[in-house]
Amino acid sequence: MKITLFAAGSRGDIQPCLALGKKLAQAGYRVRLAAPADFADFIQDHGVDFYPLRGDVQQIMSSDTGRKFMETGGANPLKSIFAVRKMIAPVIMSMADDAYAACRDADALISLGVFSAFGQAIAEALHIPIIHIEPTPLLPTSAFPAPSWPVQSGLGGWHNHLSGMAMLGVIWQWYRPFVNDFRRRLGLPPYTLARFYRALRETPLLGAYSPSLIAHPVDWPESVHITGAFFLDSEADWQPSPALQAFLEAGNPPVYIGFGSMAGRNPEQLSRLVLDALDKSGQRGVLLTGWGGLRPELAAENVFVLDSAPHSWLFPRMAAVVHHGGAGTTAEGLRAGVPTVIVPFVLDQPFWGARIKALGLGPVPIPQKKLTAERLAGAIKTAVTDPIIKQRANSYGAAIRAENGTENAVKIVRHYLGNLKL
Repeated sequence: MKITLFAAGSRGDIQPCLALGKKLAQAGYRVRLAAPADFADFIQDHGVDFYPLRGDVQQIMSSDTGRKFMETGGANPLKSIFAVRKMIAPVIMSMADDAYAACRDADALISLGVFSAFGQAIAEALHIPIIHIEPTPLLPTSAFPAPSWPVQSGLGGWHNHLSGMAMLGVIWQWYRPFVNDFRRRLGLPPYTLARFYRALRETPLLGAYSPSLIAHPVDWPESVHITGAFFLDSEADWQPSPALQAFLEAGNPPVYIGFGSMAGRNPEQLSRLVLDALDKSGQRGVLLTGWGGLRPELAAENVFVLDSAPHSWLFPRMAAVVHHGGAGTTAEGLRAGVPTVIVPFVLDQPFWGARIKALGLGPVPIPQKKLTAERLAGAIKTAVTDPIIKQRANSYGAAIRAENGTENAVKIVRHYLGNLKL
């Protein structure tokens, strides 16, 4: 059986799909991962068949529109509709056409849930089954507020459910004109928000996050399977540079700080703030530059600057991790068993920050708009000295390390697709 996986976005969106693709291939399926062309080397280095989607995601995120969205796009869901449409308009139709081409000879499609409307159109046109992946919850529930909803404090079940319905409406509006143009070209009738919602509830869905963080809500259908996070562990033999190894051995475990592609329009200012916070906290630091272009020129002797390193290797060697709160980075930090400090910028990041705080795995998240050196220094001090946070982080790390999300997911895929034509 040949399965095409369809993913787009940042590395945090692509990596879990790659991890699942590798595990499906090991189970005997023929797997192809359709993803933006700028991830070609990353995917092919892991031995997974790759189909390039047109559109440079890194270029979109680093554009002025992309950086502005990182700073302001998540604060107002209605405003995010126009911001997202503007960002994706140059590439989304080409990506959808390429994803369709990647599925022409497939027996099944596995799609990121946020692109469900495009995935459903492809599956419908080609008469193949579809399964969704979601690194962050999509379906409305009374159990917690919707990720990307501005208010993450507990206002009760009705608020939580309504926030979920509202955010599904926003996501649908991000893509609506493009989806229906795509469906028209495939000879399919137009989609509606109601159909988008029904498809999410009716399609088998792999929740790629830990059940210790998010238990299956009672108002979700049985077609939602919370498997555990999808980790990519093929870099277990990665070796640090002599300089990094020497830095780690020269003192107490440092604090990791990295914001991926979320540095905003002024990465130099953010770099200065981070370095000032480390100085005020009295901690050593490892600074990851990432897509956001954090500027390391002013780093002191107690800070080591990295272009990249596997989180699975680096995080267990840290005293705490400070990051933007992307789903994948959050899962890696928790698996490492160290306290987490989240500085959310947009979309689902405030949600993960709120979960971390609610479970006692880190201090109160600091929204990027309210970030100061003093606040970040205080949060770092709390993370590395609070014995309860440290103990809970250690316990959750052990629980997450005992899970095997990709193996669980393969069993579920086999249940829905069967063993025929392996």
